[in-house]
Amino acid sequence: MAYVLQMEAAIRVVLEGGLGRARWLAALDASSVRGGPLYAACVLWDLQEDCETEISIASRVAEEVFPYVPGYLSFREAPVYLQALAGLSRMPQLLLVDGQGIAHPRRLGIAAHLGVHLDLPAIGVAKSRLVGEVAGTLPEDKGAVLPLLLHGDQVGWLYRSRRGVKPLYLSPGHRVSLETTLAFIRRLGGRFRLPEPLRRAHYWAGQGRQTGVLGRIILK
Repeated sequence: MAYVLQMEAAIRVVLEGGLGRARWLAALDASSVRGGPLYAACVLWDLQEDCETEISIASRVAEEVFPYVPGYLSFREAPVYLQALAGLSRMPQLLLVDGQGIAHPRRLGIAAHLGVHLDLPAIGVAKSRLVGEVAGTLPEDKGAVLPLLLHGDQVGWLYRSRRGVKPLYLSPGHRVSLETTLAFIRRLGGRFRLPEPLRRAHYWAGQGRQTGVLGRIILK
């Protein structure tokens, strides 16, 4: 059933569009201990002001979750992400998700699945490769990039955000192009490996897992 649902959603993915008018970004990450609850965090950012300040944070926990199965992450994480998104001070216009967009065996990673479900532009930023091949060796320089290919089609980018750190795997999820995906991540910048909004979501998800403290925080 999960396979069928993915295939049905995958045909609805749109791989074009820009983000020029998008102001409100939600970054999403989740954390769990094997066999334990899943903690999800959403961080809302105002892109028109800067990328250094959280506007609001919402976190939720799922006690019973779909088991971890490679390629089916959205069935595990999407339900609790949707709950967390509902707790933000306002709904976003763009999603930045820890995970894959179309760089997925059925072209429907967690970012693509959420984007289609919510009909929002979505971008996936993953720390490791799920599928695809990269031709060549990525330079060590900050901003170095190579196409990520799957069966001859480009599905994303291998991108080094900082010199001396492991690269990230970027892929469009929904209503954005490959070129827009790369340009937007470069625009976010940041001092660390992850784009700052996603790094903060990663922090709050980890805090939820470690402390069990969840809820909604309005910062601005």
